[in-house]
Amino acid sequence: MAAQFSSDQLVGILRDTVVSLVRRDGVDLSARQLGVFLTCYLNEGGHTVRGLAHELNVSKPAITRALDRLTELDFVRRKADPADRRSVLVQKTTKGAAFLRETRHIMGEALTANKTEAASRRTATTT
Repeated sequence: MAAQFSSDQLVGILRDTVVSLVRRDGVDLSARQLGVFLTCYLNEGGHTVRGLAHELNVSKPAITRALDRLTELDFVRRKADPADRRSVLVQKTTKGAAFLRETRHIMGEALTANKTEAASRRTATTT
């Protein structure tokens, strides 16, 4: 059975996740960089600058800048598309996969903390 969360709970989980990502040792990604990263890692398919720009509804130069940073961090790799040499495919990397695992772990902790806090509030109001 899927858990139901209010929009306030979801925003709280997002906040806790972002704060944990910022506080930990390591890189900080902008919202756009994180959006591009998550789209590349969570959505199947061969990702291109054009496709990412269309999917995220932002300009191709904005996607290129985000990919420049993600490439610099070795979270993604660019490779010429063998089917169309004018096009560039975005590929996942081991370091990017590790960052995604860490992000999932942080989100899991934020979710657990949010559930505990919600249960405490329910108990306090019923007593």
